Order: sequence, then structure tokens, then C-alpha cells
Amino acid sequence: MAMEGTVQSIEVSADAQHVFEVALDLEAYPEWATGVKEVEILEEDELGRPVKVAFVADAMIKEITYTLVYSYDLESGFSWEAEPGPDIRAMEGSYEFGELDDGGTRVLYALRVDPAFTVPGFLRRQAEKQIVSSALRGLKKRSERA
Repeated sequence: MAMEGTVQSIEVSADAQHVFEVALDLEAYPEWATGVKEVEILEEDELGRPVKVAFVADAMIKEITYTLVYSYDLESGFSWEAEPGPDIRAMEGSYEFGELDDGGTRVLYALRVDPAFTVPGFLRRQAEKQIVSSALRGLKKRSERA
């Protein structure tokens, strides 16, 4: 779980396994995750899950590139941490998926970003909130599609 960042949740009318699979289909992110322009899987684990992934994203101020390293919790979700690079000093985040009584899923998304370029603190926090809320809305819409 990312600390000192942004944490939000959303309820999705789909089972947790399906939502997990949609969230894990990183190569499809440019189709539904606002700002994500390119995704390249660099390494996978023995189960075929992404472990090291390169991204190109539109960060409003400029286009940025970053590489994330993923780890998995079979009970609840997955998390990631950025390798330091020219655009991102540090980034950590996580998705947690919880079953709801009605068969739906509560998705909890946490994110903390420390860009390698100057951004006032309040703008960084606003950007984190925007990234998290739009990602949750996109994940919900994509997961609930027939």
C-alpha cells in the first residue's frame, strides 16, 4: 500500500477475479486508462504476469516515461514500485480487490508519485487524485462491459 499519497475506492459490478484480470491486462491500458499512451511488458513471472513494465504517459505538463516493477498478493491484489528515472524519482502504488456481498468488487487504489521534475506539492497531490479517480472510473467501466 502506498503511503502519504492518494487512496480512493470504487465499487464495481463484476466479480473480483474479473476485475483483477482487467487491471492486470496492462497492455490494454492505452485503451481505457487516461493518459497512458504506451505499455511494453519487459519481464513476466513464471505465471505469465507482468513483473517489469515500461510506460509512456501524458502527464499534462509533459510526456513522461517510467518503468514499474510489480509484486503480487494472491489474496488481495498487486502493487508496484517505479525504478528511478529521468521523469520519476519514486512511485509506488497498489490495487486491492475485495468481494462484496452482492457479488461485486470493492477496488482500493493507492498511489504516491515523486516526479523528478519540479511540481508544487499541491499540484502533485491534485495530479495524484486525478490519476487515481480517472483510473478507477476507467477500470469500473472496462470491467462492467458485457
